Amino acid sequence: MRKAAGLTQIELAKALDVPQANIAFWEWSDKPPRSDLLQKMAKAFGVRLDDLLLASDRTIAKRKGPIGEVQRTFEAVTKLPRKQQRKVLEMVQALVEQYKRKAS
Repeated sequence: MRKAAGLTQIELAKALDVPQANIAFWEWSDKPPRSDLLQKMAKAFGVRLDDLLLASDRTIAKRKGPIGEVQRTFEAVTKLPRKQQRKVLEMVQALVEQYKRKAS
């Protein structure tokens, strides 16, 4: 379970009174939370609303090279239907395990 600012997705979902799936969706998509949840979110994270909004406006520099390319590829995978995402994940996991075995 992923933790952000000391909160699990479940804890944040309870604080915002939304399903945990919403929290996961916001983490992995380009869609932000509804505006009516922002004040509750700032309170849950222990920051001012201004700080929360400014943090979301900051641009993150695109990484160059393999790491950035991997990130962009996985972002593209998230736009595929769930069944296709699962197939891609299975293939990548198999390749990672294969390279781990070769490395040891």
